[in-house]
Amino acid sequence: MTDVIPGTQCIVPPHVLREIASRGSPRQRDWIWRTIALSEQMRGQRAALQRGAVLAASPPGQKERVIYDAGSSYDLPGAVIRNEGGPVSPDVAVNEAYDGSGHTYDLYWRVFERHSIDDRGVALYSTVHYGQGYDNAFWNGRQMVYGDGDADLPENERLFNRFTICLEIIGHELTHGVTQYEADLAYRSQPGALNESFSDVLGVLVKQRVLGQTALQASWLMGEGLFTSNVNGVAIRSLKEPGTAYNDPVLGKDPQPGHMDQYQNLPLWNDNGGVHINSGIPNHAFYFVAMDLGGQAWEKAGQIWYVTLRDRLRSTSDFQDAANKTYQVAGELYGNGSLEQQAVRNGWSKVGITAAEVKGGAGKGRK
Repeated sequence: MTDVIPGTQCIVPPHVLREIASRGSPRQRDWIWRTIALSEQMRGQRAALQRGAVLAASPPGQKERVIYDAGSSYDLPGAVIRNEGGPVSPDVAVNEAYDGSGHTYDLYWRVFERHSIDDRGVALYSTVHYGQGYDNAFWNGRQMVYGDGDADLPENERLFNRFTICLEIIGHELTHGVTQYEADLAYRSQPGALNESFSDVLGVLVKQRVLGQTALQASWLMGEGLFTSNVNGVAIRSLKEPGTAYNDPVLGKDPQPGHMDQYQNLPLWNDNGGVHINSGIPNHAFYFVAMDLGGQAWEKAGQIWYVTLRDRLRSTSDFQDAANKTYQVAGELYGNGSLEQQAVRNGWSKVGITAAEVKGGAGKGRK
């Protein structure tokens, strides 16, 4: 079985799909193969979509959201079902996609002064009800796409709820768009794991900000509520305790490491070199930094990570680069030798990476 869409970032990683295809009931296996087949159809489309023209933009500070309904078809984007400022829909998935993209915009604008995912006001497009039995959500280079999970399976065999149900998933996938416009981290090996990690970090910060949570109060889970009660698990990933999000007879056990001692040196054919697996290491580093700084994680730790993504990383950046550059940015934002800078060094040290001073390399700066 080939892995899922190199270059198209899905929230449910390929190792989970493989486990279901191997361990699931006949109906579950049939259902998940639909997801795999649909994902394969998206192969190669992302680059073409990235080259497409921006269709709409808004003034600074003003959101522009468009929600489409694919009507269980495979055609994108589908029929417009809700526009910016339009009335609430009777369809809960439409409203979740609309509200979630708005909350993501708000984090970027109000905390980081970023005007939409491209920082130029590009409209946020989302399609709900994609395909039949599509167990995933993804950013395709231009828009968000959400499947409905497996609600049509018998209740005792259902594994996934609808994919708009988790605010942090929406924030995660839209952050892939931010990364696309900034560092454009290559989707393989350590750069790809950083790509996934920045999406996890910013995704959970969207949720924490909406809930008004401190770092101590937050669950630090990615995909909390996505699994049905049939799954022995709480989420797709845990930033607090990588490797503990699920342990299920059908989905298998969460394979994420939280330290470089457990880093998995995987071939590119396996999850693009482990992008969804090894992302647990930088995720864990961010968690430690946020907990060390206390308060609300988007205020300082999130600011350091965002500025690093925006100004310092390149397509081939690895974990050591991320550690060095976040350490440098913390010094520039809060002062060399500051508590914030020391927290960054301590966070990376706890996952087995020593952050070092970087000479020069001030980065591209704000656009």
